[in-house]
Amino acid sequence: MFKLVVIGTSLGGLSALKLLLAELPADFPAAIAVVQHRHRDSEDMMSSFLRPYIALPIKEVVDKDDLLPGTVYVAPSDYHLLVEADYFTLSTDEPVSYARPSIDVLFESAADVYGEFVIGVILTGANQDGAKGLAAIKAQGGSTIVQEPSTAESATMPEAAIATAVVDWILPLSDIAPHLTNLCQPVWK
Repeated sequence: MFKLVVIGTSLGGLSALKLLLAELPADFPAAIAVVQHRHRDSEDMMSSFLRPYIALPIKEVVDKDDLLPGTVYVAPSDYHLLVEADYFTLSTDEPVSYARPSIDVLFESAADVYGEFVIGVILTGANQDGAKGLAAIKAQGGSTIVQEPSTAESATMPEAAIATAVVDWILPLSDIAPHLTNLCQPVWK
């Protein structure tokens, strides 16, 4: 069973996240970690904005936060978000793909720790961050989903991920949440 869903997005991402996360049920069993590119001086307005629309608890990560099922974790601005065994760490290492937080950093660390038990999701965005990380997830046996570029506000990031040829599913934004819910259901249901 999948333990972690990692989601990366940039330009147009807040609207995409609102739609995707709103469709996940309150009993969604996996943890969800999100990197949204944003200005380094932005505050925790992303979690506050999304909270009224989603059934799951959401919080901006603090260093050493436990990774709990059924919770949405948002990378804070100007910090890389990394996955360790059962908790998160934050880093101020140099930007990757001009971004901190970087989608690749989150995805690669998730792949290293959770391997086949992680799902990587790339949504709308205007750069190529996330393509290498998605490939790392696939290389470790995890599953990969990319938003259908024609449904993205900015198709650059989904197209870069698709170009890696490691994508399991290319789905319209509206189909991603139901697909995640189906993938993450316990086998005995």
